[in-house]
Amino acid sequence: MSIVAPLSPDALCRKTDPSGLPFVDTLELTGFDEWPGQERAIEAVQFGIGIKRAGYNMFALGSTGAGKHTLVRHFIEEKAASEAVPANWCYVHNFNQPHRPNAISLPAGRGVSFKKDMEELTEELRVAIPAAFESDDSRARMEALEETFKARGDKAFVDLQNRAAEKNTGLIRTPMGLALAPVHEGEVLGPEEFQKLPEAEQETRRADMEVLQSELQDILRQIPKWETEHREQARVLSREIATFSVTHLIDELRGAYKDLPDVLEHLDAVQDDVVENTANFIAAKARELGGAPAQGFPAQGGPQIMGPDSGEQGDASFINRYHVNLLGDHAADGGAPVVYEDNPTHGNLIGRIEHIAQMGALLTDFTLIKPGALHRANGGYLILDARKVLMQPFAWEELKRTIKSGEIRIESLGQAMSFVSTVSLEPEPVPLDVKIIMTGDRRLYYMLSAMDPEFSELFKVAVDIEEDIDRNSEMVPLFAEFIGNLIDRDGLKPLDADGVARVMDHAARLAGDSEKLSSHAEKIADLLREADYWAAQSGAEQVGRADVQRALDAQTHRADRVRERTQEAVRRGIVLIDLKGAVTGQVNGLSVLQMGGFSFGQPSRITASVQLGKGDVIDIERQVELGGPLHSKGVMILSGFLGQRFGATAPMALKASLVFEQSYGGVDGDSASSAEVYALLSALSEIPIKQSLAVTGSVKQQGVVQAIGGVNEKIKGFFDVCKEAGLTGEHGVLIPESNVTHLMLRDDVVEAVRDGKFQVYPIKTIDEGIEVLTGVPAGALNETGDYPDETVNAAVAQRLRDMSESPSGKFMRLNRSFSSSD
Repeated sequence: MSIVAPLSPDALCRKTDPSGLPFVDTLELTGFDEWPGQERAIEAVQFGIGIKRAGYNMFALGSTGAGKHTLVRHFIEEKAASEAVPANWCYVHNFNQPHRPNAISLPAGRGVSFKKDMEELTEELRVAIPAAFESDDSRARMEALEETFKARGDKAFVDLQNRAAEKNTGLIRTPMGLALAPVHEGEVLGPEEFQKLPEAEQETRRADMEVLQSELQDILRQIPKWETEHREQARVLSREIATFSVTHLIDELRGAYKDLPDVLEHLDAVQDDVVENTANFIAAKARELGGAPAQGFPAQGGPQIMGPDSGEQGDASFINRYHVNLLGDHAADGGAPVVYEDNPTHGNLIGRIEHIAQMGALLTDFTLIKPGALHRANGGYLILDARKVLMQPFAWEELKRTIKSGEIRIESLGQAMSFVSTVSLEPEPVPLDVKIIMTGDRRLYYMLSAMDPEFSELFKVAVDIEEDIDRNSEMVPLFAEFIGNLIDRDGLKPLDADGVARVMDHAARLAGDSEKLSSHAEKIADLLREADYWAAQSGAEQVGRADVQRALDAQTHRADRVRERTQEAVRRGIVLIDLKGAVTGQVNGLSVLQMGGFSFGQPSRITASVQLGKGDVIDIERQVELGGPLHSKGVMILSGFLGQRFGATAPMALKASLVFEQSYGGVDGDSASSAEVYALLSALSEIPIKQSLAVTGSVKQQGVVQAIGGVNEKIKGFFDVCKEAGLTGEHGVLIPESNVTHLMLRDDVVEAVRDGKFQVYPIKTIDEGIEVLTGVPAGALNETGDYPDETVNAAVAQRLRDMSESPSGKFMRLNRSFSSSD
């Protein structure tokens, strides 16, 4: 028998030698321009930035806190700084269709000046227009026009009155209006006096009055026409005065923006609207002065201030129509914009239209259009968290629609879903030119790839962040620079070389591999911050190994309440775990429990029982629906191993059952399949297994032990239980040999191995494992196809033959054959 030798202490933990680091402390580190181990991700980012084609947006995938956002943003900001500042977009009033504001593009930096110029123009118009109408010349011309109209009417009535006097008829005013009446010597004749006149004179006067009455009616019919002509002449005069006072102001702006046709077109529309609405400027000025509009107020067309818009609020609303709503300006920052939207709601992405409550009504205009992240990032780069986007109602669908259409269309969710039919603003869409970068974990990326057919069309570049890097002579110095950058970023105390070495060792433990280093930036940064805290508590100027270790111990202590309670249950005998002696059909298996960000190993008793049957191996966990699919797969594989080794020539009359004792929750994973094989072989051979040992590892059908995850946690979990009970030198753990490279055990475990109080056995096959567990040779087939006597395999084969040859066994085989033929 060749018992497997336990691992040496040096194989249990690969430590970084501080003397091999080329610095005394991190103050000597100059930082790095490269990201260690991220060549694939960097190449993808640079490709995604460089290609200017539709759909080549990026998705950075990696675990939370792996630094994907920082890495992507670093290279994007580096590229954006050298790119041109994008154009400024703004919204202006649409004078033809007020509910559809116009979008205007201006060269970088000129949006602010245009907005300021239009504000100054409106202030000048508020003063210049009332002043123009209050000037002596304007008043004189308006009064002359008024006098002309008045004189025309007066002349018509005077002429009529003179003709009436010649015919002894007077034109008089009554409560009912103008009327004609007979007069004599200047006195109006009453009906009785008129009847006393000779009949011929009465007839003559009646005829004259009928003619005069017709002339009076003609004059009265002409008056509205004259008033219309007067109003038109007043309007023309008002336009002339307003045009004279406005043109030179707007001509100055035309000169400043002569290279921008859209701006010139808007200025033309502004001038026409101002000229048409001078009455509103004069009324606003009058209200500002606390009085009423002056006589001769120009009667104009256009919108009048009334209802909720009346008064000072109405004046401000009217003046706003000439302002500019600038959606963003990046001239001061320089380069293309890089925007991260932390709250990607529907409105925060594409913008929204706000409202103001006035007298019970909700009012809005183009100045209340608020830009979204897509507007702010237009011409540059937008970074979004995929999970946050997907959690916001309709945000993901709107983002896809915007990318595919190539324009940003602002509309509320009510409008988009046709939930409301009220009239609202419909801003002109803004062309979209932005590179979108989403970040998320791998599961989310692959889920979107599988479930959303549009995703692969819109996000063609995957930036896969490597979370573990090689631990070699090339990467170790770069990783030290990485640590130095995290220290500089957070303003922490410098680490000495010994402290950096301890951080590297912990990074290897995070990676779960002695030949790898975890580049999980957030976890490393957390350790550095906490070590900095403990160094400050002790008054140290530098962070050393002791401070790093204290931070690690504190992290463990804060999170290991459940682990302590589990060990307490073992110590008090509530959870039954044997740590000495030998028991048939019973083995200590190892599992890992994950509690938030803290994981720990826990031993579990696995037992097997055998009896006559039809060759079935029953997984009790599966039968009661506590076993997951991977665990069930492991049991099926061990059934295959058992059948391949012992049932190749004859069927087995066996019924075996396997169970995790005192298991009250779900069990999954196949890392206990080797332990279940050992328990089953022990039950069949009736050879007891040492209870001072624990086992982990999955198994192939050919009996090869395979690697599993969490090997360090499993070993430490069993070691802690053994240490609590008292190490005797017989305690140890069997692990797959392929897991040896993953070992990064605690110092106390390594010291216990060095002192001969604990062992770790690397196992290749089931035969090697059963020899360590029982102290009995496994046995190999000889030339006659039999196993040597006094071996485990021989005992198992003999037990199976005895069961098969027994009367009950023969009956079982016969019954099975009949069942098969049926």
